[in-house]
Amino acid sequence: MRDLIGHDRRPSAYLAYLAILSVGGGRPVTVSHQQLAERIGLSKRAVQDAVAHLQQRGLLRITRRGRTEPALVEPLTPWRWEAKPPS
Repeated sequence: MRDLIGHDRRPSAYLAYLAILSVGGGRPVTVSHQQLAERIGLSKRAVQDAVAHLQQRGLLRITRRGRTEPALVEPLTPWRWEAKPPS
């Protein structure tokens, strides 16, 4: 996550990711851009850009059922891996 703030210089993406994690507790959640914007104190457009950036970086998976339906946002943690039990 350090690279979102330092390397990418996208603190808004970091805030959006943390907000999504806190809303859903790490599980997929249905949350609008407006709800996120109000929660973290950014504009709706800044949140849209942050969410798009997180999706491009592989930190969010977004599933849409329909064009007008709210998206299901799943935070991903690619830096974690499941240890396989010994065979």
